[in-house]
Amino acid sequence: MFPNKRNVTPRYDQQTFRAEERRNQFQQILSPDPTDAGVWIHQDAWFHLADFEAGFAADYQVKKSGNGVYVFVLEGDATVGGQALHRRDGLGLWDTDGFTVQATSNARLLLMEVPMSL
Repeated sequence: MFPNKRNVTPRYDQQTFRAEERRNQFQQILSPDPTDAGVWIHQDAWFHLADFEAGFAADYQVKKSGNGVYVFVLEGDATVGGQALHRRDGLGLWDTDGFTVQATSNARLLLMEVPMSL
């Protein structure tokens, strides 16, 4: 990912995220807004972690038009946008306003929403 501005000062940030805050929900860990949850970057990108119990489903809404989302299954099994995924599978979605994520077993997921063009 490249910054959305030129000549920005490089920065470093570190935060601790509570696991219980991502149980059956999307926990934002990165965003372009310094006053928002998670660390912030100079890019129209949002990252989320989620720990879903088997059978739990939630809708993810794309934050910015023109962005795509890469979903990576860290542990477990899930159906994302109708596609079955298993541990270490990934799926890219674009040209959509949102999609449904459903855990078919206990699952840990990483969602990375990023711009689809420079």
